[in-house]
Formats: sequence, structure tokens, C-alpha cells
Amino acid sequence: MFIPRTTARAVVRFSIGFFGAATLLTGQAAAQDPIRPAMDSLHQRVAVLEATLDSLVVGLCPGALSRRVPRMPSGDGAVDSLHAVLNRLEARIQQLGASQCAALGVRPAVADSAVDELAALREAARAAAEEATPDSAVTRQVPTGPRNQNVLNPEISVAGNVVLSAREGSPQRDNAELREVEVAFQSALDPFSTAKIFLTFSEDEIGVEEGYLYWVGLPGRIRVDAGKLRQQLGDLNRWHAHALPEIEYPLVYQRFLGEEGLAGIGVSLYTHLPFSLAGGTHEVWLQGTTAESDPLFAGGTQPSVLGRLQNFWQLTRSIYAQIGVTGVGGNNSDADLRSRLAGVDIRLTYRPPEAGARRDITFRAEGYRLHATEAGVTTNRYGAFADLQVKTSRRWVFGARYDWVEAPRGVNDREWRITPAITWWQSEFVYLRLEGEHRNSDSGGPSNMLRLQVVFAMGPHKHETY
Repeated sequence: MFIPRTTARAVVRFSIGFFGAATLLTGQAAAQDPIRPAMDSLHQRVAVLEATLDSLVVGLCPGALSRRVPRMPSGDGAVDSLHAVLNRLEARIQQLGASQCAALGVRPAVADSAVDELAALREAARAAAEEATPDSAVTRQVPTGPRNQNVLNPEISVAGNVVLSAREGSPQRDNAELREVEVAFQSALDPFSTAKIFLTFSEDEIGVEEGYLYWVGLPGRIRVDAGKLRQQLGDLNRWHAHALPEIEYPLVYQRFLGEEGLAGIGVSLYTHLPFSLAGGTHEVWLQGTTAESDPLFAGGTQPSVLGRLQNFWQLTRSIYAQIGVTGVGGNNSDADLRSRLAGVDIRLTYRPPEAGARRDITFRAEGYRLHATEAGVTTNRYGAFADLQVKTSRRWVFGARYDWVEAPRGVNDREWRITPAITWWQSEFVYLRLEGEHRNSDSGGPSNMLRLQVVFAMGPHKHETY
């Protein structure tokens, strides 16, 4: 029968407490040479007791403690008192060791000296730790406190987005913009929940881009987000502007969702399906929010619902595919508006493992249909984009995107745009992008623009992608 771990741990704490007290007394008595030998003896006795307890905890028969030799008084009452207490503690541990050795049918070995005994005990404890399995030898403790040490000091990151532009024709205006400075606060609050807050600062406004709390480890493999969040629509709506593969969101996002995509305040549920189709992984989102979207809901704040199914397949070691289907629906009774948006997106990526982060080719394409009924008039409008990104080295990325979209409601104004871009990563903290744009619309005609973007980031969370 082994010694109960709770009893052994209690004795360990008791002995460590005395060791700490002895250490304190050592400092006080450092200048008193007559006491120093007594203190060294006290330290040695505590070390032997700790090694013996290590053997008891792992279920071994420890070697017998050195026979107590009468110790002459040191002249210091505190030191002599500790020796007396250790005498009693040694007696109790000897009784525990004798009981455990008898249960194992082993006779404890007698050491020649305290030094030899200490070495033998430590060697026995080390051998037992190597042979024992984690499940049978030690009962693991489940942490109940926070996983990180940043509860009172959240992780803080900052990202800046500067755009310089030159337009065809004149007059030139707004040629230099501080598009955004984003300050992010993130913290694991406990083992089950994490908070994220993203504040945005620009020349025109200060706002909250996202601010939400999410829980993981819930029944049914469910994750729950609550707060203001960028919604899970398509492949790029979740991304923040400074992380996009181009300077702006696709035209179909801007025209059907809003200039900064779709975001709302509410609750999001996420899980992955427990089965696989054709070797794939399947994820599901269901979100209920008061989405902030003038094109969809004409500025209304009534509830809207978003559902998304996302499927992932690893086709080869170097190629994976992702296909998603999204639906969004909501009403604005004040404007007599009913909007339904349906979309499908595909992403195909080639990333050879042997190239690491040096080579990457990603193709994205998304298409949407907006069905809206306003004041009894029903319209169906469409929009799409295709995007290609080619990473040739750690620093250079070449890409281009083609956009085409119709006006969400009212007069059917069609618009298309081509944006080739070259991105140079100075480091993981800084990148520069040169982007051209050729745009044409039924109402505005053609236009051209050349832009230079400078993005920098500091802190642990930089250019997050999803």
C-alpha cells in the first residue's frame, strides 16, 4: 500500500516551510561563525527528508534515514528548536517508509552516511519517474487559473495604414491619407473565454471595429462569440483592412455590404461537423446581429441572420481547396425594405511544404445575388470578383483582382475595376504596396489611379488573416 499523495504533499510543504525558515535564519546568522555549522547540518537534514519523500510519493521503498546522532546545542534557541522539530519529523517519515517497505516486501537499505543516502534516494526517485507512466504514476492537476499571465495586462498591438495616391486628371485632392490606426487589446480571461477589442482612429472618426468575447470548449464543440464582430461572409470580409491582399475591399463588398464590409453587434455560434464528405472538413456559422449596413438594410437596426457553411479539402501535400456558401437576411420595416443576400466563394491555394513561407499561389473567386424588395418593388442584383496572389519569395507578392458589380437598389448602375498590385515585405512588421487601378462605371465613365500603401504594425498581433 502506497503512501497517500495528499499526506506526502502535506509533509513536503511542511518540510519546505522549515527549509525557508532555516534559510532566513541563515541570513541572520551569517556573521556568527559558531552557528554556521549547525545551519549547514539543518540544510542537509531538510534535503534528505525531501529526497525520502520523493521516493515515498512515487511508491518506492526508500533507504533508511541516517541514524540520528545527538547534536550538541548550537547556542541559538531558534536553530536548536528547528533541530528538535526535524527530529520528530524524521521519526514520522521513518514510520511511513517502514510501512511502505513492508507492503512492498522490501527491506530498506541502510546508507553509510547522509551524503550516500541522499544520492541513493535521488537516484531511486529519478529511476521511478522514468519508468512510471504519466497516467498511473501521477494524477495530473487541471489548472483552474488563467492560462496566460496577461489578465491584468492585456496584449496590446497597433497597426497603421497610410495611402498616397495620384489620380488621372485634375484637380488632385486627398492624395495623402492616414486611412487608419488600429489599436488592438487581447486577453485570455480564463481557461474558457478570451476578449478582443479593436479600436480604429482615422482623420474623420474614432470607432470600435470589433469588440467581442468568445467562449471555447463548450458542449457539442461549439464556440460562442458575443459583441461587435466582423461577420463570417465570404473569404475576405473577416479580414481587417490593413491585412487585405489589396488596398480596398472588393467592390461587391462595398456596394452590397458597405465601404468596410459587413459588421454587426450580436451573437455568433460556430462548430465543425462531426463527419467528413470526400475527406473534407466542414464548418458552420450561425450569427444573429443588428448588422450595420446601409446597402442591405438602409441603416436599420432590426435583427438580421447570417448562416455559412465552409468546406475544406487537402487535395495534395501542396494544394488545398475551400468552398463556402453564405446567406444573409434581414428587414427594415421603417423603410419598407426586405433584403436577402446569397453568395458562394472558392479559394484554391498552392503552397509546397518544402518552400515554407517563400512560395504561395492563391486564387479566390466570389459571387453574390442580392434580392431586395423596397416599397413593393423587387430587384435582383449581382456582383462578383476574382483575385490572384503569387508569392515568389519571403518579400515579394504579385497580385491582381477583377471586380464587377451592379448597384444594390434603384437605377442599375454597373461598375467594374481592375487592380494589379506589387507588395514588398520589408519585414513581418512593415510592408509597402504599389497598386494601380482602372475603373469604369455606367454613370461615371473610366478613371485611373496609382497608389502607394505603407502598413506597419507593432505588438504580438500584427496582420491577422483568416
